[in-house]
Amino acid sequence: MSGGRREVRSTEELLAAAKDGEARRIFVAASLTGVPTLRLSPGQAIAGAAEVSLRFAPGQDGILLSADNEVESLRLATDPDRRAVFNDSAMAGLGRIALRGLTITGAVRLLAEEDVRSGHVEARDIDIVAADARGFDERPKGYGVEVVAGAFTLWNRQTDAAVTITAELTNLSAGRAGAPVRGGGIFVSGAGDEGGRLIASRIETGAVHSDGGIAEGTPDRIAAGVFTVHGAFVDRVRNLGPVSTYGANDMVLDNWGTVDHWLAEEKITSHGPSGIGFVNFGTIGRLEINAPVETFGRGARGFNVYAGTVRAAVFDRIVTHADGAVGIQIGRKVGEITVRRGIETFGGTGDSLVKGVVLKLPATAFSVKPGGFVRRLAVMGGLVSHGAGIDPLELAGGVEVLEIGGGLGARGEASGAG
Repeated sequence: MSGGRREVRSTEELLAAAKDGEARRIFVAASLTGVPTLRLSPGQAIAGAAEVSLRFAPGQDGILLSADNEVESLRLATDPDRRAVFNDSAMAGLGRIALRGLTITGAVRLLAEEDVRSGHVEARDIDIVAADARGFDERPKGYGVEVVAGAFTLWNRQTDAAVTITAELTNLSAGRAGAPVRGGGIFVSGAGDEGGRLIASRIETGAVHSDGGIAEGTPDRIAAGVFTVHGAFVDRVRNLGPVSTYGANDMVLDNWGTVDHWLAEEKITSHGPSGIGFVNFGTIGRLEINAPVETFGRGARGFNVYAGTVRAAVFDRIVTHADGAVGIQIGRKVGEITVRRGIETFGGTGDSLVKGVVLKLPATAFSVKPGGFVRRLAVMGGLVSHGAGIDPLELAGGVEVLEIGGGLGARGEASGAG
C-alpha cells in the first residue's frame, strides 16, 4: 500500500482517518485509551510508533477488518472476552489480511461466514497476552465432542466445499505460564470433512499456555493449546516454544485435519484430567516431538490415534502420572512409531475421555486396541509401568515389527511383566 499516509494523535483523529477513503495508511503516533470499535475501510493499513497502544473502551470490540487490511506494530487491548481483531462478515472476501508485530489482550477471531467466500491471512509475530474465548458459542463438532474456540481463531465456516481460505501463520504465542488464555490457544479450522477448506502453508507457534475452563466431568467438550480442526489442510506445523494446558479435557496438541509434517521442539505438558499430550483423529504424514510429552491429570494419555492415521511418528520421551493415563494408545492402522527415551506411566486404572465417552483405562505404557495395527514399533529406553497390576504393554491389536530396547518394566505389585 502506498500514498495517503495520515498521522494521528487522538481518538478523534483516528476515527476520522478510518472513515476517510483517502487515508490509506494510518500511523498512530501516541497511545490512546477509551477507543470505540474501529472499522478499517477496504485497503486501509494501520501501524503504530514503538510501544504505542490502542486501549478500547470497556465492553467494546477492537479493530474490525473489512478487506485487504494491514495491522502492524501495535499493542491492542480490549476486555479479555472481547474481540481485539475480527472481520466484517458482510464483505464478499477478506482479500489479503496481514497482521504483524502485535501484542494483544483480547481474542483474534477471523471467520469466513455469511458473505465471506475467499481470502488469505498472513499473521506474523502475534503475542496474545490474555484472552477468554469461552463465550463464543460457535464450536465445531465431531467424534462425540464440541471444540471451544481459541484465543487466535481462523475458521472457514462456509459449508460450500468450493470456498477456500489460505493462510501463513508464524510466531503465534498465547498466554503465560501461570496465566493461561482461557478457552483454546491457537485454533484453525475448515467447515468439516466435506465443507469449505482452510489451507495453510505454515503454522508456527511460540509458547502457548491455555486453560479451556471446562468443568471436570463434562464428556462432550474439549479445548486444545494448538488445534488443527477438520477441514484444515496444513503443509507444516511447528511448535517452536513449549505448549502447556491446565484444565479438564484440555488437549495440548490436537489434529482432526490433514498435516503433512508436524514438528514440536519444546516440551508438551498437560496438567488437567483427560488432558492428552497429542491427539490425532485426522491424517499426519510425519510427526516429530523432539522434547518430552508429560501429563499429570487423571486419564491424560500421552498420545493416541482412535481415527485417521499417522504414517510415521517419532517421540523423545512420554511420561504420565495418574490413573487411566496411558502412554500411547493406538486404535487404528498406523505406520512407524519410534520413541527414543522410553515410555513411563505412574498410575493405575482410572477414568479417561475417549471420543466423548468416559471409559476405565489402565495406565499401560503402550497399548494397541482391537482394530489397531502398528507396522513398526521401536522403543528405546523401555516400557515401564508403576501402577499396581498394570502391564507395560498391551497387544489386543497387531504389531508387524516390534523392537523394545531397555525391556519391559512392571514396577507395581501383581503386574504381568517383570
